[in-house]
Amino acid sequence: MRTVIGLEVHAQLLTKTKLFCSCSAEYFGAPPNTHTCPVCLGMPGALPVLNEKAVEYALKAALALHCEIPHRSTFARKNYFYPDLPKGYQISQYDEPLAVRGYLELPTGKRVRIRRVHLEEDAGKLLHTEDGVTLVDLNRAGVPLIEIVTEPDLGSPQEARLYMEELRRVLRYLGVCSGDMEEGSLRCDANISVSLDGELGTKVEIKNMNSFRAIEDALSFEERRQRELLHRGGLLAQETRLWNEKTGQTEPMRSKEESEDYRYFPDPDLVPLEIDDAWREKVKRSLPELPAQKRARWAQEYKLPDYDIAVLTEERPIAEYFEAVVRLYPNPKDVSNWMMSEILRLLKEGQTTEITLKPEHCARVLEMVSVGQINRTVAKDVLEESFKTGKAPDEIVHEKGLLQISDESALAEIMTKVLAENPKAVADFKSGKEAALSFLQGQVMKITGGKADPKKTRELLLQKLREP
Repeated sequence: MRTVIGLEVHAQLLTKTKLFCSCSAEYFGAPPNTHTCPVCLGMPGALPVLNEKAVEYALKAALALHCEIPHRSTFARKNYFYPDLPKGYQISQYDEPLAVRGYLELPTGKRVRIRRVHLEEDAGKLLHTEDGVTLVDLNRAGVPLIEIVTEPDLGSPQEARLYMEELRRVLRYLGVCSGDMEEGSLRCDANISVSLDGELGTKVEIKNMNSFRAIEDALSFEERRQRELLHRGGLLAQETRLWNEKTGQTEPMRSKEESEDYRYFPDPDLVPLEIDDAWREKVKRSLPELPAQKRARWAQEYKLPDYDIAVLTEERPIAEYFEAVVRLYPNPKDVSNWMMSEILRLLKEGQTTEITLKPEHCARVLEMVSVGQINRTVAKDVLEESFKTGKAPDEIVHEKGLLQISDESALAEIMTKVLAENPKAVADFKSGKEAALSFLQGQVMKITGGKADPKKTRELLLQKLREP
């Protein structure tokens, strides 16, 4: 039994304007049909003009995927008639794409070959009402896309999901695509075939997958469906199927189109696109350190566990923040622990992706804990207030009188009072009940408002309890 999967991923580019006109590409949530003009509506006589920034972003993605960039690529008309395609064709690239022969390395180490990366314009969107009416919103028509096509190198639904997750990281690190699948800015069609003899089987395309889970679930269902049909001696049809998340099944949509069905021909309104060596090298020099490179470097340089590295390199701003704090407080594991437990919690609670806590403030809090000025409980409160208000940690600590009590004479006085007020706990400890020590330490922390040095408190309590 052999499963073979190839993916066709459409990623919307984060340009301010559309691919061939000056209409705003920031269409999500806008009133229907307000981001349109004669060019993206396909009005007679309107001519397209290529968006240079879209080409630059497409080049960034292609180079990050280790693709070859031919000096020349061309635009073609992909003809099909559908209500959300106002021109009756889509401007895309066909026989001369922007980039070819690349690869993406998965966290497992496997390389998935990229067949091509090409530019094209997005279609509009159909809205189906409950009373059976279909409405057309053309705000999305003309928004720039790149299509990233893999070779059939993926061997399981789980591997397909891994590929999509890593691709999304790369595109977000580059800043060329938001990767918001729920908004449709990253979409995926999958081709899957199952065979009993190890050869390539009949290819089935699956559409309408709008999350990583949907990709894995849809492919898992289709893999089972094809396997069961083949075991019964049935024949698979080459077709396009839709993923129905409600039923958890793929459903027939139409027979699979071939390239000749689209009647591609060169777009007569657009000249060939030429990418010279200077432009290619300039874009290549602008690439940031990518997720796989960062993971490898952190493992060697910071000696962090794989889990910490995976969490903190998921988003570029988080990774860059971590490194900024480590430069100021060079204890990578300590910084990692605090970021994963507190900083990410504050981001989640505030429903924000922006870390408003300055790196120097975070580093200062960790330093104050390490030298015993404040304990960890106080440090959490200081971090949260600094995150929310922007105040410096020292200012917060002095304003609220949060400096840790480490003076032995001051602690001894408090302990004498605690031991005198809790004779039963003292007796329990002396009879061998270790839990009594934690109770007594808690009483000291309660009196001091959590400001007593925990380590010193425990040491002094043990001394006093062991006195004859």
